[in-house]
Amino acid sequence: MTAKISRAKLALKVLLLVLAQISLSLLAYAADMKPEELVAKHLDSLGTTEARAAVKSRAVQGKLIYKLLVAGHGTVGGSWGRVSEDKKSNFVMRFGLGDYRGEQFVFDGNKTYIAAETASHIRSRFGDFVHSQDYIIREGLLGGAFSTGWALESLDQNHPKLTYAGEKKLDGRPVYDLEYHSKHSSDMQIHLFFDAETFRHVKTLYSMTFSPNMGATVTSSVNQQEIRYTIEERFGDFKTANGLTLPSTYSIEYTEERQSGRTMVDRWEMTADQISDNIGLDPKNFDTK
Repeated sequence: MTAKISRAKLALKVLLLVLAQISLSLLAYAADMKPEELVAKHLDSLGTTEARAAVKSRAVQGKLIYKLLVAGHGTVGGSWGRVSEDKKSNFVMRFGLGDYRGEQFVFDGNKTYIAAETASHIRSRFGDFVHSQDYIIREGLLGGAFSTGWALESLDQNHPKLTYAGEKKLDGRPVYDLEYHSKHSSDMQIHLFFDAETFRHVKTLYSMTFSPNMGATVTSSVNQQEIRYTIEERFGDFKTANGLTLPSTYSIEYTEERQSGRTMVDRWEMTADQISDNIGLDPKNFDTK
């Protein structure tokens, strides 16, 4: 009996040692991962090279809920859609009523157009910020893999600098963090997060911080706060169809922390109810007016 217990303890120790070695190997692998390797695994998570290359155009549409979370309240429903062809895209969010009618971001392959979608014909806070940083439209970042011009499939055209930033946690799950540095901006920090098991793109975080100008007095300068802008995109509920795996839920959360100390947060929650590839698209979809 004693011999059996000893053998069982020895087997347990060996098992724990093997598991520890596997764990250390995985940690070392994650620490040594190259940006190019992470991107390649992510693209494989979307589908085979042949399946991705076969898609020339895409149309996505579904339901939308807009929520004003901070500095106000309210919820309104609507619809959204995105059509893309190569790097060209048209991303629309629409509401039927009210002063705020939605958003529209168009890229014709050369120029961008960000609509003034309020009753007073001015851009929203979010639209105005995207207009100031429109390279996130031109480089195919906003909206992730929904677009045929997805930034990580266009590296040879955009030529960003990619930096692997290690393993992080997102909602308790391990994710890999990839920093994206566009040659068109040094102010914005962009982090792309990928599920550590599937390599699916689950989040993009864009952030910018500006220090205030000096005030008229020392006291007024000390009391001035930094200005921060943040966009957080989330992608989830991945589904496979026609050899490609894409998210079916998508959200954008936009935060402004102003110099006055006031914070405003807007959130758009979307479902991709229908995704159609290789359909004929009217070239007028990409008019930048």
